[in-house]
Amino acid sequence: MRPTVFAFLVCLSIAPGVQARDPAYPVKIGDNRRYLVDQNNVPFLLQGDAPWSLIVGLTKPEAEQYLENRRQKGFNTLMVNLIEHKFCANPPRNRDGEGPFTTPGDFSTPNEKYFAQADWVIKKAGEKGIQVLLAPAYLGYAGLDEGWYEEVLANGPAKCRDYGRYLGKRYKDFDNLIWLMSGDRNPGEALEGVRALALGIKENDPRHLFTAHVAPEHSPVEEYPNETWLDFNTAYTYKLVHDSLLHDYNRRPLMPFILIESTYEGEHNASAVQIRRQAYWAILCGATGQIMGNRPLWLFDPGWQAAMDAAGSVGTMHLKRLFESRAWHELIPDQKHVAVTAGLGEFNGLDYLAAARASDGSTVIAYMPSRRRVAVDMAKISGSQAKAWWFDPRTGKATAIGVFPTRGSRDFTPPGEGDWVLVLDDAARQLPAPGVSATRSAR
Repeated sequence: MRPTVFAFLVCLSIAPGVQARDPAYPVKIGDNRRYLVDQNNVPFLLQGDAPWSLIVGLTKPEAEQYLENRRQKGFNTLMVNLIEHKFCANPPRNRDGEGPFTTPGDFSTPNEKYFAQADWVIKKAGEKGIQVLLAPAYLGYAGLDEGWYEEVLANGPAKCRDYGRYLGKRYKDFDNLIWLMSGDRNPGEALEGVRALALGIKENDPRHLFTAHVAPEHSPVEEYPNETWLDFNTAYTYKLVHDSLLHDYNRRPLMPFILIESTYEGEHNASAVQIRRQAYWAILCGATGQIMGNRPLWLFDPGWQAAMDAAGSVGTMHLKRLFESRAWHELIPDQKHVAVTAGLGEFNGLDYLAAARASDGSTVIAYMPSRRRVAVDMAKISGSQAKAWWFDPRTGKATAIGVFPTRGSRDFTPPGEGDWVLVLDDAARQLPAPGVSATRSAR
């Protein structure tokens, strides 16, 4: 990021409810069980990247470069494999040639030199205000050799439990951690081993949250029912993202959830708008955050440095600034379209408009993947007048539309082609322009 841009981000004014300083880790479940909070009970909007091979794929100077770039863009969470099975130059060894186990595949033989390198990466992320969503034994897609599924079976529950105890003891004092079980796969026959690993960690580390990354179109709360270690849910889908998200929002009992994975930038011919709409759908459909991915970034293939500044990363930076400039944690999905009443697009399509309204009516936010005229029931906004804005998700620029009475229906049409965000606020609140907030303390 150019220095002038970074200076601008640091100097922005702070809106009510915004996380102005680095979060106080570890995060925990908020009282209403809808979102995560930090140790000071400040709502935590999880903005994640998926550098799965970070620990094994980079040298320390390269890891420092990557982490600083993510910090400057407002990322606060990284999804990372503690031990890599396939996606590195000499799997499962790191760049120093150290493998995770002195006897390959034997969980009872951890290699101190390997884990010391992992410690350094996690601590360095913490120094930059970033937490690590850490997978202790990524299982990998069924039928492929990408993960540790066979090794979990071969080691058995007892060794998995001991490996978990080792990790829990080692990382219990690292504040910036969440544990991530499974990994691109439902547990299947490895269920007992995964459970043993999680419970082993919890024996020595009772303070960090746990979640899981299961197979696409599946859910941790369904694949790990009644597991005592599972603290929050995740959505992983390549189908109708907003449909999956709303399904998780409407689950009972209540449990926070994130969009942990959908299409990655640089894969499946993904367009820039596809990456943005997944992210906006996540927050407007009730998630406490979302994780984007990019190839070559996730496995640090050639070209990863340039990919850090690709459209996906820039767009999600703008998204985080937008939502942290408003009381995002008070937004309720407009599932019945009582706030935004027309211009919705087809629910079963990729052009669906997602909207949410603050519980007190102070703000309505709507994301449209393409330009269209939309109608808003202005009476759904509190106060006698509403201030309206267009927010450009490509550039982060907010443009004031005007101030309007909060009665009747009013139409709004974006000023240009492409995807847009409509923001309507109770004018009496005198909120700053959307996206005007400091999400990082100056360093």
